[in-house]
Amino acid sequence: MIVPPDLNLAVIGNSHIAALVDRSATIVWACWPRLDGDPVFCALTDGDEPDSGFFAIEFAGPATFAQDYVRNTAIVRTVATAADGSASMAITDFAPRLTQNGRIHRPSMIVRRVEPLSGTCRIRVRVRPRAGYGGAMPPPILGSNHLRWGAEGTTVRLTTDAPVAYIAGENAFVLTRPLTFILHTNETLPDAPAEVGKRFLAGTRGWWLDWVRSLNLPYEWQKEVIRAAITLQLCAVEETGGIVAALTTSIPESNGSERNWDYRFCWLRDAFFTVHALNRVGATRTMEHFIDYVTNVIALEGGGPIRPVYAVVPEQPLDEWVAGSLAGYRGHRPVRIGNAAGEQVQHDVYGSVILAAWQMFWDERLPDKGDAALFALLERLGERARAVALSPDAGIWEYRGRAHIHTHSAAMCWVACDRLARIAVLLGLEARAIYWRAAADSLRDIILARAWNPEIGAFAGSLDGAEIDASVLLLHELGIVEPADPRFVATVEHLGERLSYRGHLRRYLAPDDFGVPEVAFTICTFWYVDALAAIGRVEEARALFGKLLRLRNHVGLYSEDIDPVTGALWGNFPQTYSMAGLIVVAMRLSRGWERAS
Repeated sequence: MIVPPDLNLAVIGNSHIAALVDRSATIVWACWPRLDGDPVFCALTDGDEPDSGFFAIEFAGPATFAQDYVRNTAIVRTVATAADGSASMAITDFAPRLTQNGRIHRPSMIVRRVEPLSGTCRIRVRVRPRAGYGGAMPPPILGSNHLRWGAEGTTVRLTTDAPVAYIAGENAFVLTRPLTFILHTNETLPDAPAEVGKRFLAGTRGWWLDWVRSLNLPYEWQKEVIRAAITLQLCAVEETGGIVAALTTSIPESNGSERNWDYRFCWLRDAFFTVHALNRVGATRTMEHFIDYVTNVIALEGGGPIRPVYAVVPEQPLDEWVAGSLAGYRGHRPVRIGNAAGEQVQHDVYGSVILAAWQMFWDERLPDKGDAALFALLERLGERARAVALSPDAGIWEYRGRAHIHTHSAAMCWVACDRLARIAVLLGLEARAIYWRAAADSLRDIILARAWNPEIGAFAGSLDGAEIDASVLLLHELGIVEPADPRFVATVEHLGERLSYRGHLRRYLAPDDFGVPEVAFTICTFWYVDALAAIGRVEEARALFGKLLRLRNHVGLYSEDIDPVTGALWGNFPQTYSMAGLIVVAMRLSRGWERAS
């Protein structure tokens, strides 16, 4: 029996496919053939005791487990020890990512290698994929050294050097030598499974080590930042440039809340946070690929409004529906597929895209810097931002039942105009610089005047409003207000008093479409830490940051939300918002490298 579902999960992936491995080395979530596809392993979202939708390699009897990443890679190693201590084995899991034939090879493939370490390891392998979002459990079709499952247009093949009869019958057998299990598309492997597994493991380890070696790291918290950066990279689909907000769907934001959403899509806002964080550590290729993605989004819309979220392939639909065959994470239904947020109006998207492209114009390391053609493309977004800046939208929190002129959305529209003005100066486009600077200055004056509420002594969440909202903590980071501005200092202090609960920040206090939020939104706490440091309360910020780091799961990952009372992780996993927040705050708070000398 697999362990009860929780978010003590490790992620493997290659920027095309991804899987979640629980602490017993069972794959409980993996979409096929791409990380936004049909979850062939879906046990994570199918109740407390799922009987299928997983890939387990386990002792025939009870066992204990120790799990961690191979240093500076996306390779997971789990050591399982029989409960009586008589035997132990190691299971290594990864998705191949390596240089092959002069290009990056990132196939739809998961490799699992199991090796005996001590004693007599009597093991059982259970492979039970589902199809049609849990609606079908296809029977295996046996070959000489493989099994194949096919249903609902999905075909998965497992090639192995283990006895196929044992695998098909889920019979226990003694592990006398290392074995390799390769889950892949329905094609014949070019070599024996063991040879493919060894070669891909060495190549994948080498690729990640080289990638990490190139990162610009803070002096402090290097391991934490490396793990966050690798995780963000695993959420970026290199083929199209889209970046998913998380790898899962419908992990509820809190117990019984029904705030269950599908995050396997590219929110332009969330993607900016990922790009920004990776840029901070020097991993700029994700930004370059994302600009290609945005170019396709703009072309798709043909000059019309930009939606807040798109599929990994932008033209694919996001129709929201419920997968009735899945019982939900820990039994919390519904399991939603698709996301109706694609139909919302969220004005911050224009500033998000321009901010994501901002570094393209300034970074001399890039082989192809931003130019007049990219600037002209971004100007189209700037014109939309200017036109809608002071009109209502659903806001950053995607309210489904109301619209306001949200302060964050308006500020992001100002960002669009402000950054275009700066880019125009850089490119020597004097007339355009004057045009965009005038637009930005006009918006800034209006936004700050109408967002400031003297009665509450803080910037409100909407213009002329009185509600408080954690997103205004970003105003200093966006540059629309200086951190030393007394109004911003007062806002940080007010939000810290009102939104904080046991050191964690909630998004807001007012009831939304599902009532009053019960848990803290992890990125909001990171924003608060960053704001504390910006206004000079650095030691307080460092202490709170340390507390947040201790709430990561056993391999250093965050989901979307944290229960302030229990410290339990809730929400989709791993959440790019949260991992990006870790990087940005670590870069701000870290002491300098001169400490190493």
